[in-house]
Amino acid sequence: MRKLGLLLLLFAFAGAMQAQNIVKSLERNVPGQGKVTIHQDPRIEALLGTEHTATGEQKVLKAFGFRVQTYAGNNTRQAKTEAHNVAAKIKEFFPELPVYTPFNPPRWLCRVGDFRSIEEADAMMRKLKATGVFKEVSIVKDQINIPL
Repeated sequence: MRKLGLLLLLFAFAGAMQAQNIVKSLERNVPGQGKVTIHQDPRIEALLGTEHTATGEQKVLKAFGFRVQTYAGNNTRQAKTEAHNVAAKIKEFFPELPVYTPFNPPRWLCRVGDFRSIEEADAMMRKLKATGVFKEVSIVKDQINIPL
């Protein structure tokens, strides 16, 4: 048990020193010992806090958190336009707030924020409702972007 703990600590330290995660450090080809290949869902890496992507110049960490949903339509052009209109209204009231308008089949959505806790999302939901413009808002679990 002690050896296993030491081995895990060694892998974690080596991964941190090389800016890799433990999964990537396990995947290697050692001559005479074979090759380790790990097939997994990319969301597992996001849960480990190791998936980095670049959005423009800013790097972000993908993780699971919360967003506030302000619109959900169907898959028509009108719904797409309405989702973008709601996003524009949100930008008028909260210009610093990130707004996302994805098409998540079968509907267009408008979601705001990258909140790590449900309390942060609830505070923003209350601010959105207080404007009087956004009435049907709800908190949803979603993959969020955390700036590095």
